[in-house]
Amino acid sequence: MEAWESVVLGLVQGFTEFLPVSSSGHLELGKAILGDNSVPEERLLFTVVLHFATALSTLVVFRKDAWQIVSGLLKFKWNEETRFSSKIIISMIPAVIVGILFEEQLESLFGRSIAFVGGMLMVTALLLWLADRAGNTGKQVSFKNAFIIGIAQAIAILPGISRSGATISTSALLGNDKSKAARFSFLMVVPLIFGKIAKDIASGDLSTETVNLSTLGLGFIAAFISGLFACTWMITLVPKSKLSWFALYCVVIGLIAIIVSFV
Repeated sequence: MEAWESVVLGLVQGFTEFLPVSSSGHLELGKAILGDNSVPEERLLFTVVLHFATALSTLVVFRKDAWQIVSGLLKFKWNEETRFSSKIIISMIPAVIVGILFEEQLESLFGRSIAFVGGMLMVTALLLWLADRAGNTGKQVSFKNAFIIGIAQAIAILPGISRSGATISTSALLGNDKSKAARFSFLMVVPLIFGKIAKDIASGDLSTETVNLSTLGLGFIAAFISGLFACTWMITLVPKSKLSWFALYCVVIGLIAIIVSFV
């Protein structure tokens, strides 16, 4: 992989991880356009590094929230921080189950058909359109809501389904406050990303032998910086019900992907 390709894919990951347009779907489309012929081990490592970069950008943007959660947990009491962390853990359960039971089946969906990605982008567009029409309330995410949002996150493992779009939309449709929905959506994925990285490292699936580390570093920096910008931007957009514009974008890109795949 060339250095400029690494930067482009890093930017794609950084922006689309937080903007509700599916980072996995855009990465697959980007690889198809760029003609990515990297070996599976290199592709996996690159994807993991980019997700690690966006997870770090999430922690930077929500550093005050992260610190409050950690300090609250260290008090070893049932407080607001403990309740929030418990909801995060509950939201992770569906994705963990799906990831363990259907890992091979899910991996087979990546790199196969951009028509499938296009179809899933259309689903994302529908979710965003519905979410924009949900009323904004002061309701917080409940334990039951956390599990349902977790199911949406598990479904969003499919390339083309936006994780942030699916989780924020589901939370909004459940009647939760949109600002709180965005905060919960962005923080709930951080433990999953770190857990996935730890699993890949422990299993020995990640290898740096065939990878240019400088190219990998450029992708990391690009994803981190663009992630900071996109995450901050989304926090301001969600409460203002501006998701319909992203829905329109997903429809256009989804249609183009489907048409190109058949042509």
